[in-house]
Amino acid sequence: MTTDGFTTCLWFDGQAEEAAHLYVSIFKNSSIGQVARYPEGALQPAGSVMTVEFTANGHKFLALNGGPQFKFTEAVSFMIFCADQEEIDYYWTKLIENGGEPGPCGWLKDKYGLSWQVVPDRLQEMITDPDPAKAARVTTAFMAMSKFDIATLDKAYAGE
Repeated sequence: MTTDGFTTCLWFDGQAEEAAHLYVSIFKNSSIGQVARYPEGALQPAGSVMTVEFTANGHKFLALNGGPQFKFTEAVSFMIFCADQEEIDYYWTKLIENGGEPGPCGWLKDKYGLSWQVVPDRLQEMITDPDPAKAARVTTAFMAMSKFDIATLDKAYAGE
């Protein structure tokens, strides 16, 4: 992994390698990089996975098996901007299957507790429209949703 730019470090409790493989299987432009293992005398068992470098959708990550001390919270989430309903449905399904949880307003937690926002790529444009009535209708519509429904948002935007 190069040292230029940013890399997001994700703290896991023994699931770093599993999580890296899951994310790589879901996103395009993704790959697994180097895997480092704990040496003798470390805080985790010798030979167990310490870190896994991976790229998901072109973004660099380092998955760390640091132990049970820290958990993911909704204070940090990853936003996935989707062009259409098919893409929203794909990411939503892939990220909540096998133990994830749907949340409100396009948010979900995957099976590791990591928060994601699966949103239409034009949502920001809709809620910042110069016409306050359009923006309010879209906001009211999405606040009632779990997984985003683009057709419903489009109807709210159009005033239907």
